Amino acid sequence: MSKYFNFGEIVASYPTRVINEREARASAGIMFLFSYTGFMNVFLHHGDFVTDLFTFTFFIEFFVRVFINPKYAPYMVLARLFVRNQKPEYVGAPQKKFAWTIGILLASAMLYFVLMNKGGYIRLSLCYACLTFFFFESVLGICLGCNLYELITRQKAQNCPGGVCEIDTPKEPIQKISFAQLAILATLVISIYIAYPYVKEKIYVYHQPTDTWTAGLSAFQNLK
Repeated sequence: MSKYFNFGEIVASYPTRVINEREARASAGIMFLFSYTGFMNVFLHHGDFVTDLFTFTFFIEFFVRVFINPKYAPYMVLARLFVRNQKPEYVGAPQKKFAWTIGILLASAMLYFVLMNKGGYIRLSLCYACLTFFFFESVLGICLGCNLYELITRQKAQNCPGGVCEIDTPKEPIQKISFAQLAILATLVISIYIAYPYVKEKIYVYHQPTDTWTAGLSAFQNLK
């Protein structure tokens, strides 16, 4: 039974069980796409079918990850199909289990709102939280739940993505940010700020933004 019910894989030379970070990031990206599609469907079309469908798969995914075995979780299997030709990047399983336990809590709360036909700002906040976790994991390679692992458990995470747990030495030249780079970034932000009124008034045709936003919020409030 332990062959099927465990968390993480045993790989020689690693002190703890590990998870393939490439699969974890790919699955987060797939879930981000699915959840964002449902989120925008509520705002733009006031329909909750995609959101409810994702919520069920979200719960199943993290239930299997935490209580059975991550390698049998549907999104992880799909992610493996995409990244199976890439060299694995092993990260510590303990912090991932902690992070994915947060995931099952979010999924359980979301499922409650679906089954009870309830909407509201709490459900909206849960959607934002899920999107944030998925975005940071898939796009930036930052596992927010793993960061909370060290903060809450007071235990040192091992084998973190990108080796951030082990980086105590000065950064390499390619990692450093120069003043010129910061100036370019600041220039971009200022340019967007200056251009925004012109784009809004002269170029981009934008009909009743307040009504659209309000309607989207109302859709979350009245999800059935």
